[in-house]
Amino acid sequence: MTATPDTHLWPTIDALWTWLESDQPISGREGLLLRILKLSEEVGEVAQAVIGATGQNPRKGTTHTWDDVQSELCDAAITALVALRTLTPEPERMFTEHLARVAERSLNR
Repeated sequence: MTATPDTHLWPTIDALWTWLESDQPISGREGLLLRILKLSEEVGEVAQAVIGATGQNPRKGTTHTWDDVQSELCDAAITALVALRTLTPEPERMFTEHLARVAERSLNR
């Protein structure tokens, strides 16, 4: 599936959410919490990639590239958006409104 962020981001997030919901081993509140906790795992992978790209683990040396870091950041963003879709049927509206508030307070818009 080739998607451009401007036109296919939210339909793709919704499709991923639908796919996850169709084969969810744990449902209900516990399943919801586990889906949100998945974000922590993805952020940990970002940290691991940064440590690997900078060679900060003397035992392992340089194990990742900055392209790996970018890929892990994308995984974290996708996971966050799918978690948002899990909490609301209108993730695009929620995200857009929140982004506008952040921009207003941060960029004085």
